[in-house]
Amino acid sequence: MTLDRSVLMFAGIMVLLSVVLTALVSPLFMWFTVFIGVNLFQSALTGFCPAAMLFRKLGVKSGIAFK
Repeated sequence: MTLDRSVLMFAGIMVLLSVVLTALVSPLFMWFTVFIGVNLFQSALTGFCPAAMLFRKLGVKSGIAFK
């Protein structure tokens, strides 16, 4: 699996987790969803993604989207 797919899968899992936490625990977890969305938006504009940096350090092979 490439870095690009790993980051997209991680983001999807985090969104789903935040929706479940919002529904079952507290509506304040909606802010977690907002944080994820803002991070996705800024990474699309800048190419900087903290999750990509972490996955790269864990040895996931590079894709083409994140540098």
